Amino acid sequence: MEIYYLAIRHVHIGCVVASGLLFALRGALALAGNPAARHWSLRGLSWTIDTTLLTAALLLTTIVHQYPFVQGWLTAKVLLLVAYVALGLRALGSDTPQRARAAYFTAALAVYALIIGIARAHDPLGWIRLLG
Repeated sequence: MEIYYLAIRHVHIGCVVASGLLFALRGALALAGNPAARHWSLRGLSWTIDTTLLTAALLLTTIVHQYPFVQGWLTAKVLLLVAYVALGLRALGSDTPQRARAAYFTAALAVYALIIGIARAHDPLGWIRLLG
């Protein structure tokens, strides 16, 4: 399975970018009050990208033998992923007031950036480690 590592890694990174861009688009639409933010096609595309992303992540952990709750940086990523999903659901939720939606959206994007920093540094300090 190691021979597929680079291909799986590229799929994972591509899905990270696609997922973030799609969330940013849907969030901007939701903030503008556009119902297209919750259109079934965008939601389905989001689920497809995120399922592929998580599948690639699981394959990568198996290949490199690094696991959440064993390696600190992966633990931080998983915990922040839970926060990102919760914030994203609130940001895109139709029952969330507009003012709160903007706060949830901004917080979700900040958490997304933290996850990327941790992934790049392979360290729970993420961007602090990279820039420090």
